[in-house]
Amino acid sequence: MKFPNALRALLPFVLLLSLSAGATTMLRADLPELARSADTIVHGTVRRMESRWSGDGRRIVTDVEIQVTETLKGQAGGTVLVTQPGGRVGDIGQRVSGLASFTPGEEVVLFLERRGTQSFRVAAMAQGKYKVQRSADGTRAMAVPEPIGDTLLVDPDTRQPTTSSLQSLSLPELKASIRTALQQPPVRAQEKRP
Repeated sequence: MKFPNALRALLPFVLLLSLSAGATTMLRADLPELARSADTIVHGTVRRMESRWSGDGRRIVTDVEIQVTETLKGQAGGTVLVTQPGGRVGDIGQRVSGLASFTPGEEVVLFLERRGTQSFRVAAMAQGKYKVQRSADGTRAMAVPEPIGDTLLVDPDTRQPTTSSLQSLSLPELKASIRTALQQPPVRAQEKRP
């Protein structure tokens, strides 16, 4: 099949649009914003994970139970339940780009949004999760932001593509940054814009 020159010139652009249409796009969140906007912030360990069909039977969701070590903001009991789309039930799997991934036994700091009375979701998708990595001797703990994969981050002010501003910090530095952010008054939209 032969394409006219005008169509040949447009073909790469059309292919690019069709590829990016399937990618997840989200607003970039910084640490102070995550801390202030989250309903609850916890430090804990992934206790168990279970994927299941949603109530309407149309999609798969995964429940992640977190054993809470410390609550940095909000109300959390000894455990919290985080539910997010995607997972595998039998031979059927569903994946949602841009979400945090979990592993049983993994130590995490999570910024959470309440979803009903018993469940939470990770705030700002993958941006709301830090994985805690401890040194072999257990004396140092680093909090590493969750990779966002093929997700496109957009600056909330300019709406232009950007990169994440979240950085690895020691666990005590992350907790101190969260506490500092929670003591600051919220920035109103009119004050942010020039």
